[in-house]
Amino acid sequence: MKHFNKALTYAFVIIMAAITVFPFLYMISGSLMTYQEATSIPPTALPHVPQWHNFAEAMAQAPFARYFINTVLVAGLSTLGTIVTTVLAAFALVRLKFRFKKVLTMGMVALLMVPYEVIVFTNYRTIAQMGLLDTYWALILPSLASVFYIFYLQQYLTSIPETYYNAAKVDGCGDLEFIWKVMVPMCRPALFTMGLLLFIGGWNSFLWPILVTNSTDMRLISNGLSSFASESGTAVQLQMAASTITIMPILILYFIFHKQIIEGVANNGIKG
Repeated sequence: MKHFNKALTYAFVIIMAAITVFPFLYMISGSLMTYQEATSIPPTALPHVPQWHNFAEAMAQAPFARYFINTVLVAGLSTLGTIVTTVLAAFALVRLKFRFKKVLTMGMVALLMVPYEVIVFTNYRTIAQMGLLDTYWALILPSLASVFYIFYLQQYLTSIPETYYNAAKVDGCGDLEFIWKVMVPMCRPALFTMGLLLFIGGWNSFLWPILVTNSTDMRLISNGLSSFASESGTAVQLQMAASTITIMPILILYFIFHKQIIEGVANNGIKG
């Protein structure tokens, strides 16, 4: 019975892994097919002769280089800004004593319960009234703070003994100096994980950029790919090639640092 349960578990994991991985593998395979192979019925699993020029054709038909630059810039600045605000906020919640601290914490927890779709139009109206539509500011400003990551880092900071902070204060160390010289080095695994997840989230962002940008020059990679899928018509093989181009950098980033991501999430006590 024990061996049967073990075999059943392995079979379930393999099936789920196959279901998850198959779309990505078929996307890569389809990007190397001819139009006839990509649209054939029954579907063709592998290209007869790899059509590497599909990638060049896809890049030539849309300004993907511009989309990449926009995405890296927006995701990078948003990640950096969120890390700064998260570090400061988490430090304040863990180490500083001030009035209405519990009320503030409860309010932040309540914000986690609010669906993103509820606040997106409020953010849109604010950005529009500020005259920032179709600018980098519109893409970056709303993502410069994250309640979820504040609590994520707060859980990590609670594991750092308060004696470190007290000793630093006795030695004349200010709060900002303590954060930079003591807290940040000790929280490096959590900050590294947070930075990777934030960058991946920024790279995959779709709804907000499509709401606040109109011009082609301001599109991010996800929006550019969506527009390309509409503009390329029935060229399925080029759509597959474009999808592969846009997703490969973030997949490579994840595969390189997946151990750090898992360790950072596991070590701070947050599950799920």
